[in-house]
Amino acid sequence: MESDQIIEEIRDINLSYMLLAKQMLREDKVSAMYRLGINKDVAEILDRLTSAQLVKMAASNMLLCRFRFDDRLIAEMLSNDNRDQAVTKSHAAILMAGKPAEAIA
Repeated sequence: MESDQIIEEIRDINLSYMLLAKQMLREDKVSAMYRLGINKDVAEILDRLTSAQLVKMAASNMLLCRFRFDDRLIAEMLSNDNRDQAVTKSHAAILMAGKPAEAIA
């Protein structure tokens, strides 16, 4: 994959993520904050973005979204193909919920 193509893919992901985040925040702010792993300050910033600001922000060559887990246990729980997926996913969600939401520095 060429560098230009990767940057285009990142921009597409960013735009999709930002549009989804805004929609989720409009529908249910508390649930969106939990699912996106963001705090109230970040949620308010995203909620106030105009369409032009959203597109400009999405045009970054860096991913705006990231994995919410950085430990092996959660990664294995989410990727494991066992019979009781509901319990495993619920357990992973509980573990991730215990991690603090990132704040914009």
